Amino acid sequence: MSLQSVLFDIDELHSFSDLSTFAQHIPVEWVASALDLSSSATIRRRRLPSDQVLWLVLGMALFRNEPISEVARRLNICAQGLASDSLLARSGVSQARQRLGAEPLQCLFRQTGECWGKERYPGDDWHGLQVLAADGAVLRTPDTPALREHFGSGNTSTDRQTPFPMMRLVALMNVRSHVMLDAQLSPYRRSEIRLADEFIDRIPDRSITLLDKGFWSADLLLRLAGGGQQRHWLIPARKDLVFETRETYHADDQWVQMKVSPQARKRNPELPAIWEVRAVSYMHKGQRRTVYTSLPAEHYSSEAVAQLYRERWEIELGFRDIKSSLQHNAVTLRSKTVALIYQEVWGLLLGYNVIRREASQAAVAHGQEPARVRFKFAYQYIAAQLIVMAAAQPLSRTGARLAELRAGIGNLFLDRRPRPSRPRSVKISKTRYPVNRKAAPLK
Repeated sequence: MSLQSVLFDIDELHSFSDLSTFAQHIPVEWVASALDLSSSATIRRRRLPSDQVLWLVLGMALFRNEPISEVARRLNICAQGLASDSLLARSGVSQARQRLGAEPLQCLFRQTGECWGKERYPGDDWHGLQVLAADGAVLRTPDTPALREHFGSGNTSTDRQTPFPMMRLVALMNVRSHVMLDAQLSPYRRSEIRLADEFIDRIPDRSITLLDKGFWSADLLLRLAGGGQQRHWLIPARKDLVFETRETYHADDQWVQMKVSPQARKRNPELPAIWEVRAVSYMHKGQRRTVYTSLPAEHYSSEAVAQLYRERWEIELGFRDIKSSLQHNAVTLRSKTVALIYQEVWGLLLGYNVIRREASQAAVAHGQEPARVRFKFAYQYIAAQLIVMAAAQPLSRTGARLAELRAGIGNLFLDRRPRPSRPRSVKISKTRYPVNRKAAPLK
């Protein structure tokens, strides 16, 4: 059984061949051969065709600790068991990945995110709205001059940069199913707000987007709320904000107005001079906190709004699943060139979505909420089963094996028990090697 036949169901993806944007980067012929590998190969096919390389990159995301040639062999990427050292030399695989590029993986991720992000699951709605969250993370790359030149790195308290170049990732996630709807990648120096600008117009209608204070921008928030039907946002207050109360619903719920900064109006002259938001305050661990929102007070109580913002942490758990489970806490990504770094990360996000959606479907089959599935164990279980299914015969048993796969995932639900509260702390870093505190100086 081929990997791609297991991972994707063409009926549920609304026929990729009908979508011109998808066909522009991945032709119809790619999709057909990806869903059903050709049954024969000749000695001339030493270099991997692009369709097989696409699934190889996805396999790299699922088997981070395996050499790329071993990933191809285990998942039977090449037809008739030709995934051997003579066919998949390191240089041949690298050249094939370079020919493929990052755009097909990026486009496939976006298409699946758009389709799967619209799916609804039990407990998915909050007062009729889909609950989303947008946030950013950074991924480290190997430290080479070319990668440091392209991606850049952060500053430290000393006169040096961070040990590794860093890529910035900003993602939009369904916090109930943890499926990513969209994402943007860039060098580290580009801000999270500018990356969020790229997908803010694609946020679905009838939704509420949870943000952290790093996304505070009148331009961004006004575009989010005004660009569709019932598109709302929720964000914590920043310090030292100057506002004027226009209406008081009760002591912890007010309608306020603020001035739009001259810098924001210079960047976008269409912004109003004054904008109005709702401020909701609540007590958390003995401290008074405030969140701002576009949700109207007549339909959404202040208690419900305050409770909802706690779910923003779910996107942090999604980033943890990617870095800790899929990446096995690896210090850096595995690719060594700029183009292949982007390709690897798009494959990583696509692999994450595949696992999350399969886990969500298994949860629905068992009458459970998708967020209750343990991602780490679901990922390990799916990866192990894919190896078995990749070489299993006959093909007619595929449906039964997928049913068995989801039945197994159904045993991986989280128990409903309170999580202990632990303050953030930095553990002692020990090394037997000397530390060069002047490494990678700022230019």
